[in-house]
Amino acid sequence: MKFKLLTIVMVLAVGHALAQDFGHLSGGLESNSQYYVDDPKLGDFSEEDHFRSNTYLRLNYNYKNWFANIQGEAYEPQALLNLYPKYEGTNVGTFAVGYKSEKLKATLGYFYEQFGSGLILRSWEDRQLGINNALRGAHVTYSPTSYLQFTGLYGRQRDGFEVSRGEIYGFNTEIGASDIFGFENSIINIGLSYVGRMEDLDIDNPNYNDLTSAFSTRLDYSEGNFYSSLEYVFKTEDIYQELGTLFPNRYFSGNALLLNFGYAKSGLGIDATLRRMENMAFFSQRDQGSNVYNQNYLNYLPALTKQHDYSLANIYVYQSQPRLTFNPQAKAGEIGGQLDVYYSFKKETTLGGKYGTKLAFNYSNWYGVGGQFNEVERTYTSDGFLSFGENYFREVSLEVRKKLSSTWTTIFSGINTFYNKKYIEDTTGEVNATILTAEATHKFGNGKSIRMEGQHLWSDDKTFDRAKNWAAATLEYNFNSKFSIFAMDMWNYGNPNEDRDVHYYNFGGSFTKGSTRIGASYGRQRGGLVCVGGICRYVPQNTGFTLNIATAF
Repeated sequence: MKFKLLTIVMVLAVGHALAQDFGHLSGGLESNSQYYVDDPKLGDFSEEDHFRSNTYLRLNYNYKNWFANIQGEAYEPQALLNLYPKYEGTNVGTFAVGYKSEKLKATLGYFYEQFGSGLILRSWEDRQLGINNALRGAHVTYSPTSYLQFTGLYGRQRDGFEVSRGEIYGFNTEIGASDIFGFENSIINIGLSYVGRMEDLDIDNPNYNDLTSAFSTRLDYSEGNFYSSLEYVFKTEDIYQELGTLFPNRYFSGNALLLNFGYAKSGLGIDATLRRMENMAFFSQRDQGSNVYNQNYLNYLPALTKQHDYSLANIYVYQSQPRLTFNPQAKAGEIGGQLDVYYSFKKETTLGGKYGTKLAFNYSNWYGVGGQFNEVERTYTSDGFLSFGENYFREVSLEVRKKLSSTWTTIFSGINTFYNKKYIEDTTGEVNATILTAEATHKFGNGKSIRMEGQHLWSDDKTFDRAKNWAAATLEYNFNSKFSIFAMDMWNYGNPNEDRDVHYYNFGGSFTKGSTRIGASYGRQRGGLVCVGGICRYVPQNTGFTLNIATAF
């Protein structure tokens, strides 16, 4: 009822202005619902409320240089499984008013911002992951020239329908050095950033400082087919937090280095990324550092590995390890990188054939920061800035895309993965896995097509809930550009425990018309990580109906 009243008030208020030909109204509605059922194989659904739904209504209003927006959210009767517990009930999630001109943009209310790559600050929203860490306060961006931009902000980070205790200050400068000095054949940009978090806690220690600061300096350089970027971040000493408990006598600083460079021309692309992070988790509220929902993060620290499209390739997914911890595992951060190589064999060549062939190669390798740890005293010393500790994750993959005819296209990929569960999941064991996938799409014309997909995973994993071998298959049929249906299955046939030898089947369809899409499905959800852009959320296994509705206007 609250959500309906909120919707009516917002629509009537802005609609009155539109009736007088003032401004423009736009927005969108998204609803994701599930009805969970008992399953003889997975077990009965033991939580309250078999039906759950996350619904979002956003309205944007623009009048000349002025703008306003508001987002109402409803988690009724409860949010979907394993979402952040503070997302409950119906309320206004975000709101803002502001002014925007060619040189100036000012916002009061909730806003999103990113400094550089996000190593020092990024506020963003992803509804699939249940993340919305917008800042509530004031935000100003001023661009006096085409090559200078200044940003200042103050706020508190969203925490459910509330805000965190920490006060956030931010300043950023972007300088187009190539424009200043008149470089014609190269592009040089410089970035300088500061983010401070002020949180007053009752800590009886003279070393404790309410303010924790982070500084970032960046340099982007490109010329011709070559491009590169370098960013370094330093974070001042902060009180150590472990599993929600603060240790008043332990303080550690942090730092990060990110280097990216590449070369691109027709038919060839090479991209390499190297990153080192030591104690770089930065939270808007210190005691929230142990949550598993990726809430209260001020900075953006995704896993820098290949983002796979296939279900079996997303069983052993790396998550970045930026934090300093002594329990349950001693680790201070991560160091490593990834290399991507893209190559296209031209048409009418031996390997290109009639339609050409595209290759995509990826290699990623991540280690812990080398150091000496005293788990009892909770102290450590680094072995050096470029020291390597335990191997956390390593993966090699090759993808081949080949068009066989005017109606058939194929994709083949092979992946080999090393996954250190001890340091990624804080459990025990190491896993070696190999995944092969094959996909084929046939177009019949008039929008009709069929897509077939097969996958297989071999591993030496012997854990209770996922073991040995997996097989998966998908069949999708598109009647036209509006209507499609699918059926898929994942089978953990190598699990020695018969109760865990499960078919995770799913079938459904979707209908799209204009800016409205409706999707429905029924099946089993494998327990594990759901990842978007290198950030993951754990979802427990379940069975049920799913309905997704999204529209924009």
